[in-house]
Amino acid sequence: MNLNLDTSFVTGYTSSSQIARLMTEHWVGQNVFCPSCGNPSLSSFKNNNPVGDFQCKNCTAEYELKSKKDKFEQRIVDGAFSTMIQRINSFNNPHFFFLNYSTAPARVKNFIVIPKHFFIDDIIEKRKPLAETARRAGWTGCNILLNRIPTSGKIFIVDNEKIVPKESVISTWNKTAFLENQKKEARGWTIETLKLLDRVKSNEFDLSDVYAFEKELKVKFPSNNFIKDKLRQQLQVLRDKGLLEFQGRGRYRKISC
Repeated sequence: MNLNLDTSFVTGYTSSSQIARLMTEHWVGQNVFCPSCGNPSLSSFKNNNPVGDFQCKNCTAEYELKSKKDKFEQRIVDGAFSTMIQRINSFNNPHFFFLNYSTAPARVKNFIVIPKHFFIDDIIEKRKPLAETARRAGWTGCNILLNRIPTSGKIFIVDNEKIVPKESVISTWNKTAFLENQKKEARGWTIETLKLLDRVKSNEFDLSDVYAFEKELKVKFPSNNFIKDKLRQQLQVLRDKGLLEFQGRGRYRKISC
């Protein structure tokens, strides 16, 4: 994988956003494998494809690329709120690539993939509608809240200019691939549990560490009167999927992806 961005074919372009788009899309097409199945290359969609920017011809996974010169913040500006909500709840919603690059030299700094099954309504923030004086008065955009995605859902392919081995990327992806087949409510609970475990500092913990979030979860899921039961169920799911090891007497150990 070559981390240098090819600038030779953008000579003559004046729009910085267009230059960035062309360079980063070219880089992905030349260097990136499919994190879902390991296929060595991805194919570009035609411009203005409504679903994504790239597709794997082997497993048909689709990817949308978002690029930024500076590091990505926890809140990423995106398009129309209603369109985004519709997309993440559709059958063919894409996975997301996030690419952070430098310009002097033109080089990839960080490159992560977030599988589509981590995109639930909770991570999409509705922005205020545009003012009546705006050209698109009333239009309502959205933000993607990266801090609401658990660590296991943010898979580095390039980490601070260090290339992560392909086998490690695919292994990390496969650890949480089961989420794609979960129903929406169950998936939301599993993702919420993964986020809570990120906040438990020690790799080894017991049920009381997880029960400490009961009041917080009750606010989030007001119709559920059995929060502790639900948490135990989710810990069993993560244990069965190889993300946790049960050590007996209510104790667990996190297993690194």
